[in-house]
Amino acid sequence: MKELALHLLDIAENSLAAGASHITIKVIEDTQNDRLTMEVCDDGKGMDAEMVARVVDPFVTSRTTRKVGLGIPLLKAAAEACNGYLTIESEVGKGTCVRVVFQRSHIDRMPLGDLAGTFLTLLVGNPHVNWTFIYQVDERVYTFESPPVLEVLQGIPLTEPAVLSYLHHELEEGIRQVQKPVTLEKASQGV
Repeated sequence: MKELALHLLDIAENSLAAGASHITIKVIEDTQNDRLTMEVCDDGKGMDAEMVARVVDPFVTSRTTRKVGLGIPLLKAAAEACNGYLTIESEVGKGTCVRVVFQRSHIDRMPLGDLAGTFLTLLVGNPHVNWTFIYQVDERVYTFESPPVLEVLQGIPLTEPAVLSYLHHELEEGIRQVQKPVTLEKASQGV
């Protein structure tokens, strides 16, 4: 995979396969400590300690459509190549949290990719799941939660073109605002 957003999609799909009803995706950029942290936590069926230890093996997968699971092992290797690491915390019956950390400025770190599009894909494809998306750069934070949005829509399908357009714009704008905050100097210049 060439973008980190696609790895988030893959991990979230694992959460869905585990029967999760609430999935939180966090992307945190810490510019002062030169760290990029991504985390996917769910309330799915979880894994025992033996499975957690084996899940980084590319020849272990719980999926029935293929015999190898390359997502987590490739992400772990990518993190380690960028002075980072991957951890998995899981408990049977309680859920799983996959956390990956990269040196943010490392030349070999994959780009984040289309976070808004990835999250929108997950939301539209799985509206029954309670989604929380948190994107943070230093002290600036954008949070998107699906339940209030679905409540406002009152049954209007997420696939309605106007709804899709609104949600995509909301996600992109929230992410953009966190990435490029307006400084007082720029605001006074009208930029």
